[in-house]
Amino acid sequence: MEDAGEAVPIAELLDERRHLLEVARWMLGSRGAAEGVIDEAYRRWYGLSDGQRARVKAPRAWLTQVVGGICLARLTRPDGDEDLSRARQDADDREAGVEGEAGAVLLRALESLTPTERAAFVLNDVFGVSPGTVAGVVGQSEPECAELADRARRSLRAQGAHPTSARGHGEIVNAVRQACADGDSGRLTSLLAPDATAIFDGGGKIRALTRPVHGGERVARSLLTLLPRRPRTTLDTHSVNGRTGLVARYDDQVAAVITLDIAGAHVVQVWVVLNPDKLRGWNRPGPRT
Repeated sequence: MEDAGEAVPIAELLDERRHLLEVARWMLGSRGAAEGVIDEAYRRWYGLSDGQRARVKAPRAWLTQVVGGICLARLTRPDGDEDLSRARQDADDREAGVEGEAGAVLLRALESLTPTERAAFVLNDVFGVSPGTVAGVVGQSEPECAELADRARRSLRAQGAHPTSARGHGEIVNAVRQACADGDSGRLTSLLAPDATAIFDGGGKIRALTRPVHGGERVARSLLTLLPRRPRTTLDTHSVNGRTGLVARYDDQVAAVITLDIAGAHVVQVWVVLNPDKLRGWNRPGPRT
């Protein structure tokens, strides 16, 4: 029996398990499969000797790495496609994904990624796991994992792209900028698709949202919370990756770069880069594209 001094509050234990389930569910797309992964992860934890467990300074991080490794192994095994097919059915029939229909759409989009891209993206962008832990799960260096996550983002953006003209895209982005500047929640929500998704990339280096936000109203609230009307804060349209995007500045420092994927007349995905490392180039003199 463990010493009473090593007891952990029940709220912490339950939060840890919920966190691990979310990691596994995002990586595999299935609640049922995630439950099995969590059971295996805890079996490995209790398979350690008392001394080995005592040397683990951050059990939650250790378990997250184990869960990520198990999921990646399942995604790369020969019957991985069959698992993803079952996961899709599970997401559609049982609960429509992590957070309703929008979550199901994003989960299906993740299926197009390679296993390593999916692991790097989910761990980095969805859960803000440290670069070292991501590298340990994927089995590649931190720069290689960063490139995998970037490749995944580009792929997901391409899937969200629709033949909206450059002019139409720019008009909608400018309307979003104005709604944010005015603090107009109703107008901003009307510009977002009902199942819109927003992803915030803080890179674990700023206190940003670590999970995607789903649903037009919730995305609008998150953007207005992030971009309130304040002195010394500005929000302007700017070319980002060849399309009109948004750049938020505090004084003269770029604090966020926002790109929007648009289908028809509505924004379907919002990508908010807050990671200071990725914004360094924006804070050097010279044109940005």
